[in-house]
Amino acid sequence: MDAPGISGQPDGSVQDGGNGTGDPLAGDTDTDGTEESTDGGAGANDGPGNGPGPIDLEAVKPNEAGRIMVVMFHRFIEEHEIEKYGKSDREYMMTFDAFRELLETLYTSGYRLISLNDYLNGHIDVPAGYIPMVFTFDDGTAGQFSFIEEDGQLKVNPRSAVAIMEEFNRLHPDFGLKGTFFVNLKNETFGKAGTLQQRLQYLIDKGFEIGNHTYSHINLRTEAKTAEAVQKEIGGNQKRMYELVPGYKFTALALPFGARSKNLEQYVIKGEYEGVPYENMAILEVGWDPAQSPFSVKFDPLSTHRVRSPGIEPVEFDIEWWLANMKRSNEFVSDGDPDTVTVPESYADLVDQERLGGRKLVIY
Repeated sequence: MDAPGISGQPDGSVQDGGNGTGDPLAGDTDTDGTEESTDGGAGANDGPGNGPGPIDLEAVKPNEAGRIMVVMFHRFIEEHEIEKYGKSDREYMMTFDAFRELLETLYTSGYRLISLNDYLNGHIDVPAGYIPMVFTFDDGTAGQFSFIEEDGQLKVNPRSAVAIMEEFNRLHPDFGLKGTFFVNLKNETFGKAGTLQQRLQYLIDKGFEIGNHTYSHINLRTEAKTAEAVQKEIGGNQKRMYELVPGYKFTALALPFGARSKNLEQYVIKGEYEGVPYENMAILEVGWDPAQSPFSVKFDPLSTHRVRSPGIEPVEFDIEWWLANMKRSNEFVSDGDPDTVTVPESYADLVDQERLGGRKLVIY
């Protein structure tokens, strides 16, 4: 895993295209009726119990209008470090061992990773019967990814989330090796070994995506009081990224602290700083519930909800809560064919026909 040279890869994280208490899915019940129903199965798949060919819809029960968990991770630490942190910090931390255990749980539970890019563009390519999931990592911490020097060479730190994911991918390549890292390029990003350019390029070359998290992790609601301040933070981060990896364009922003600007939202979405334009096709919240299907009439990429990772200090509605409580019938269950969108009749009214993008709609 030697650090690669810089190859100047263009384009970025989307290059292809709270309620607090009670029931987080209140008002999100199944709908009745549909204008038309299309008979027949979806495309080829390698789902459980199925070989290539049409799937048994009643057995697989695909629902591509269901919800998708976009998981939010922050810091990863060692077990012996836990006592150094207070309760509020521990809510956003998990140990490396707990992360490895989570990957195993997700894999055996039928989840498969897709990129944020593919989610936003509706390119859901996982086998029939499996459930797509998106990983996101905020703040660019060393526990997420870093290098170490060994015999004069840069190696991926084995005690990092990326190293654990790479190891898991070697054992289970069908799980996927995907994730988006939202970075603040003013701050120390991914440790100190190697150059920042090398660290970013390694992730890009491995197929990970890099997203905008503002230049200095500013609270856009309380600290960025002017259009100039908002554009400096978001556009300044893009400007710095271009300097580090020429041509790499951010098109997704994760809100620091989950705080939206009340009066300057237009500049959060789109603006310019020192001649560098930016436009966010997706804005990610600090969330509490799964995101909408990209084919749903409720899909709003500028308010993409996320599910929190399991913290050392538990919080309500984190991923462990959803794994225990979310009904499979409410989740996005793949039909195995990225060129079709298959939904049960009760979900037909939730499909946004304009978002199908040429894909065939199958209703059963």
